[in-house]
Amino acid sequence: MHIKLTCLGAAQNVTGSQHLVEANGFKFLVDCGLYQERQFKDRNWQPFSFDPESLDAVLLTHAHLDHCGLLPKLVNEGFHGKIYCTAATNEITKIILMDSARIQEEDAEFKKKRHRREGRKGPHPEIPLYTVSDAQNCFSLFSNVIYKEPVQIDKDINATFYDAGHVLGSAMIKVIISQNGEERSLLFSGDIGRCNKPILQDPTFFTEADYVMVESTYGNRTHDSQDTIVEDLAEVINSTVKARGNIVIPSFALERSQEILYYLNDLLLADRIPHLVAFVDSPMAINVTEVFGHHPELFDKEMMKLIRQGKSPFDWPGLNMVKTVDQSKAINYIKGSVMIIAGSGMCTGGRVKYHIVENISRKESTLLFIGYQAAGTLGRQIVDGARKVRVLGQEYRVMARVVQIHGFSAHADRDELVNWLSSLQKPPKQLFIVHGEEESAQQFAVHLREKTGWKISVPEYKKEFILN
Repeated sequence: MHIKLTCLGAAQNVTGSQHLVEANGFKFLVDCGLYQERQFKDRNWQPFSFDPESLDAVLLTHAHLDHCGLLPKLVNEGFHGKIYCTAATNEITKIILMDSARIQEEDAEFKKKRHRREGRKGPHPEIPLYTVSDAQNCFSLFSNVIYKEPVQIDKDINATFYDAGHVLGSAMIKVIISQNGEERSLLFSGDIGRCNKPILQDPTFFTEADYVMVESTYGNRTHDSQDTIVEDLAEVINSTVKARGNIVIPSFALERSQEILYYLNDLLLADRIPHLVAFVDSPMAINVTEVFGHHPELFDKEMMKLIRQGKSPFDWPGLNMVKTVDQSKAINYIKGSVMIIAGSGMCTGGRVKYHIVENISRKESTLLFIGYQAAGTLGRQIVDGARKVRVLGQEYRVMARVVQIHGFSAHADRDELVNWLSSLQKPPKQLFIVHGEEESAQQFAVHLREKTGWKISVPEYKKEFILN
């Protein structure tokens, strides 16, 4: 038995997920994600560590940019195999890649003008990483899979996708490879969701796997209770409205935007917050929300009950879906408090930057963070307490109230990850801890070794492993 695993991303960091598996002369990637941390962004521009034309397939766990965002570059550089994913992931990935491509083009043009004005040059300032056309060239390669139905990706290799409970259509992938009458199973966790979250069903648990690759975004900490989300959210909204400020929520278009709408709807139905005007200022989030309507089979019982009662969290009085730039700009002229939900979730691009500019120096406004903020991102700088930040090329004083509600996380925390791994009835041959900042991944490894005694590795970037 000879299987080669190479960790080409999300190795002691939380973005750029990319894992290469080579077996039986067949070569496939699990995920092909974009790096979003500032210190790693140059990796997006580097050549792939393999010839894309030699790659046979991509198995895509879900549609977040840090898992799918380099697919257009991969295809542009020669990949022409199949991209396997669930139907919901297929739909959402296309939306997210098109949005990312537009942002790549707009940011390149913006930097080009700014650098010309400032008389300087930086790395890759004037060309986009990929274009809208590059993104569109990926679409014909997508191949839908169904949860729990094995897909033969090669003669002696099959892959089965299972619900990860992380975002709509997200998957854990179990790959079974046969060689010389023997079998080995590789389990890729993708991003693991949490039990009892709204809208989606709970993540899948497994009883056995020979090799396991597990995420560790929150491998060294536990979340605030989900029970406090409603209370915390109500306090932020009520206090900000009383101060006559705006609530700006940087939010990921996929899942987090829909989840915040779910909780807002809950608070409004209970009359616990003012019936203020709210804006989803993200064409991508709006399009993704429409995809939710295409896949009610993925909803949990509570969500289905709301739908049947005509109380959908995606359609309530005062909720406005903002698609055009002019509509987005007009929000700034509204008198009184408004809520603005805009992307991106880590403030790395998109319309939220413009709303931050309008509100970050207003002490009556609140910047509410409901998602993970990776090291090196603007969002991380703000939540870490920076007094001044650079946004769109200019420096601003941080005078707005900054609040982070951790209970929203769509990632399992340390104890939930341990619980997920504890369902394995025998130790895996090796456990690989990925998709976590170095401190988080290493501390999770120490914690697990003490609890289990398993063979555990925290791969470095481009580290290769031979699996027997």
